[in-house]
Amino acid sequence: MDGSSNSLDDMSAESSTEFPDRLSLMEVRLQAQEDEITLLKSSLADALRKLRIHDQQIPMLKQQLIAVNPAAARVLNQSCYVDGLSKCRLSTSSPDETHHSPSRVRRNSEKLTKDPQDKTKQRLSKKAASSTNLLTRSPSLESRAKDLISSAGSQGSRRGTLSQSIKMFIRGRPITMYIPSNFPNYEELKMDLPSQKLELDWVYGYRGKDCRANFYFLPSGEAVYFIACVVVLYHIGNQTQRHYRKHTDCVRCLAIHPDKVRVASGQTAGVDKDGKPLQPFVHIWDSKTLVTLQQIGLGTFERGVGSVAFSNADAGTFLCVIDDSNEHMLSLWDWNKNTKHTEVKSTNEAVLAVDFNPVDTNNIITCGKSHVYFWTMSAGTLTKKQGIFGKYKKPKFILCFVFSLTEDVLTGDSEGNILTWGKSAADIKTLGKGAKETFQIMKQTRAHEGSVFAMCVLQGGAILSGGGKDRKIIRWSADLAPERECEISEKFGAVRTIADVDGEELLVGTTRNAILRGTFSDGFVAIVQGHVDEMWGLATHPSQNIFLTCGNDRQVCLWNAEDHKLDWSILLEESGLCADFCPNGAVVSVGLSTGRWVVLDMQTKEMVLDLTDGNEQLSVMRYSPDGCFLAVGSHDNFIYIYSVTDGGRRYTRFGKCTGHSSFITHLDWSKDGKYIMSNSGDYEILYWDVAGGCKLLRNRFESKDREWASYTCVLGFPVMGVWLEGSDGTDINALCRSHNESMVAVADDFCKVHLFQYPCPKPKAPSYKYEGHGSHVTNVRFTYNDSHLLSMGGKDTCILQWRVKRAGTGDNKDLLPSSSSVCPSSVYTDNGIQMP
Repeated sequence: MDGSSNSLDDMSAESSTEFPDRLSLMEVRLQAQEDEITLLKSSLADALRKLRIHDQQIPMLKQQLIAVNPAAARVLNQSCYVDGLSKCRLSTSSPDETHHSPSRVRRNSEKLTKDPQDKTKQRLSKKAASSTNLLTRSPSLESRAKDLISSAGSQGSRRGTLSQSIKMFIRGRPITMYIPSNFPNYEELKMDLPSQKLELDWVYGYRGKDCRANFYFLPSGEAVYFIACVVVLYHIGNQTQRHYRKHTDCVRCLAIHPDKVRVASGQTAGVDKDGKPLQPFVHIWDSKTLVTLQQIGLGTFERGVGSVAFSNADAGTFLCVIDDSNEHMLSLWDWNKNTKHTEVKSTNEAVLAVDFNPVDTNNIITCGKSHVYFWTMSAGTLTKKQGIFGKYKKPKFILCFVFSLTEDVLTGDSEGNILTWGKSAADIKTLGKGAKETFQIMKQTRAHEGSVFAMCVLQGGAILSGGGKDRKIIRWSADLAPERECEISEKFGAVRTIADVDGEELLVGTTRNAILRGTFSDGFVAIVQGHVDEMWGLATHPSQNIFLTCGNDRQVCLWNAEDHKLDWSILLEESGLCADFCPNGAVVSVGLSTGRWVVLDMQTKEMVLDLTDGNEQLSVMRYSPDGCFLAVGSHDNFIYIYSVTDGGRRYTRFGKCTGHSSFITHLDWSKDGKYIMSNSGDYEILYWDVAGGCKLLRNRFESKDREWASYTCVLGFPVMGVWLEGSDGTDINALCRSHNESMVAVADDFCKVHLFQYPCPKPKAPSYKYEGHGSHVTNVRFTYNDSHLLSMGGKDTCILQWRVKRAGTGDNKDLLPSSSSVCPSSVYTDNGIQMP
């Protein structure tokens, strides 16, 4: 028995029955607690940092006050020792905090005069009052004092009137944004929709890792499969794609109508932005026109749709559906009329496949963990009989089955056997009069080492089987005599699905999310490939339409956005979480999950450099515009700066930016390559003078007019409007400004991609919102010439390539000007763009 294959199927088959609701709730609570702890830590660190700053700046403040008004300085100096305190407690502030004025000094002096126990205090208060009067009578002195007091805690002083700023709040934490000089009339500013729109151009990936019934070949020459919320129709010969995009969450299964045109696709339930479950359903649609013909089961199915099948004997009148509830409810539908004929509990065990007997609509078979059931429809009622294994060892899983041309049932199991089930006369002595014929095992055929994952019947009656551990595809005669076999490459994983093209050519879906094309004679090559685990790293080339991705599967993949192909991929020792191309395009840096980062040569794919900074995961890599520096943002709260020479092949530690109180999330370089702006996990915005020695710029006000070479920081004045009111700090995972600085794309936590006008500095800014991902969108990037946008899902392992087009007058009707992330009561247009 193949333990590895069985463990894989245990995971995929039982995932829908392991209390997903409770698990999701616990994950949400755990994340909330972690967020609160992070905020508390950051608040404490922030307070301590400000106290240190104040202590350092008090002597300078006193010196400056002496130069302006010696009397006021003496009052300040003496008041520091009131009540025997040896340390000054005057609350000074940086431009980010509330500014103190002479009236604050006046209120403090009034409090002192109310103390009758100390005449000294009264004398001091009179001096303070006289000093205040002096400042009031002298506007120039008053203005100077305001500047000096408000500049305490920052390196540079501001002169003149106080600057205009605005605060935004995330999880109750205020974040001050300074309004740049080129926004003199901020309050009157009106936000518009962007002048561009997005159109889905290509879908990279295929869901073979954990789904069956996921891949078919149509007479039109198209392979139909799914990933995330998209059903892809890929024309093998023309190498073009079409997309069915009416699903609101991840597609889980497919079935093809006997006419080979209509398709049924079922989806999982999903949740909305508040964590409430959304109802799953099945769509029946036309593969030629992509028009939805029927939506069935809304409000009927629980958690998701696991398996679907059309009847055959009656020209596809009925559709059988099994949901992902604990009882795996089996329902029978007249899908044209959208009526449910019957519904019955199936089993508490995982169900992996369902199908109708091709010559009798009243007979249905299901299989899964520890069972194969033979169902009979009679008088509107479904009854089942369990397959009896008798002298044969009962396998842990029945993974697949097909009907032979002789109407026998062939099952593939986790023991590596193909069992032939034939009809036998009813045992009247045991079962009594009226007992019907049953299926019993007629033959056992040893087929594969490990599990039999897939089976397929060819037109002439020959059988194809695909193995798990041995990764073999075997062709059998009608009586199960082996004829031919081949083995697919280990890098593609096990065989998940087999589709016959013309009796000779085959298409094979694999457990490592690849679709292969080939023959027994010539072997198989991949025509569709993708990642197999959560992805975070995304980088676009500075001068070509290529992009790089990396993720938890340890793969680094280079994709060609023009040819829609994978150019190459390599396997790292650890997960890759972030990446960036050197401006010359010759090398790319990839940050890993342990603090390591590597530099790869684009031509040779060889590792140029392997360095380590800290022992925590790296979250962002970013080269300066001229390529002279590389900034490495880590979860240890530091930004490591390296000087870069020799065309990106030599790196020397230049310095370290120290001051964040939480992990680094995003950073950008200024256009002159001297400064960095960074965000952290506790929603800080800090600025750094790299050229001046990686120093923290205490006065954020001074950076309000600085121009940035890129804008990927999720917090900042130009992108304030992308945040919804009441947003959690993790609601937006990434954003990217276009190179022409006219739009900004946003990746949110609710499976959506948004397109905003740039700059976008006002709350409730309108945006276009696009569906397609079935998981949190982890990253977005524009290609070098802004012709396309790439978006990357996390758990759905899907990469969507969007074409950027100008939004004409007639196009706006297809786009949603939205200020919300999820609209459960929405309907969808054919291009998958949400409509009100």
